[in-house]
Amino acid sequence: MTNRKDHLDSVAVSLLLGCCLFWGFQQVLVKATIPDLPPVFQACLRFIGATVLLWLWCLWRGVRLFERDGSLWPGLVAGCLFALEFACLYAGLQFSAASRLTVFLYTSPFWVAALLPFFVPSEKLRPLQWLGLGLAFAAVGFALRDAWGAASPVDQWRGDLLALAAGGFWGLTTIVMRSTGLTRVSPEKLLFFQVSVSAVVLPFLSLLLGEHWVWTVSAFAGWSLAIQTVVGAFASYLAWMWMLGRYPATKISAFVFLTPVFALLFGALWLHEPVTLNLIISLAMVAAGIMLVNRKPAR
Repeated sequence: MTNRKDHLDSVAVSLLLGCCLFWGFQQVLVKATIPDLPPVFQACLRFIGATVLLWLWCLWRGVRLFERDGSLWPGLVAGCLFALEFACLYAGLQFSAASRLTVFLYTSPFWVAALLPFFVPSEKLRPLQWLGLGLAFAAVGFALRDAWGAASPVDQWRGDLLALAAGGFWGLTTIVMRSTGLTRVSPEKLLFFQVSVSAVVLPFLSLLLGEHWVWTVSAFAGWSLAIQTVVGAFASYLAWMWMLGRYPATKISAFVFLTPVFALLFGALWLHEPVTLNLIISLAMVAAGIMLVNRKPAR
């Protein structure tokens, strides 16, 4: 039986900081790799590799992936939504700075807070959550203001909208998990639904988008794919699932606002992406909104 804790210890804090730092870096890494590999094709290869690694992990740990437990159809739906999230995310990086895109992507908790009550009535929004949603909408408005002054405003809008769609699909994935009981299956099986379905769906989306599949890659692209696969799609997600099973979800979720901060820093330092006042205000509003949406009610 899993021993749950009511506080974050040093292990949890270290893992959370490591995950958030890597996820912020990953957006910049994907964007830097696009000149060598088309974005959705990158995601295809990443999740094919992650599916193999996770399957081997489950064989080693004795985790049953294919027993009948009523999770098949909700798992397939969650997997398809997960695949659409990453298709929008990777495609959006062609048009938008990684730091901007990450701000829009992390509107996901607000989609969950706004839509989950329709499926789980007990999740009715509290006043502080409404305030958090308001801050999120304001953050999006501030961030969109930069698109008017962009060198290619059409591309900027396209990237922003794809990032918002990615956040929406992420939120819908969470809603499917919480409203269908998928959270009762093992973390490994839940993750396997997501990465394996993505490994099947994303190649078709890549072809639909007319991407040219490249099989001879540079050393940088090869290392990038290896890092995205082993650390990103396998180890960091598995660590996240492990923490959700052992520590308070609200306290863990409060850390996600650090990911856009790290993406902003890596984007500015590596890709020399512009850091505007509107972007900083947007990031601060998203962080404050996430804290309010995930805050526990007073007893």
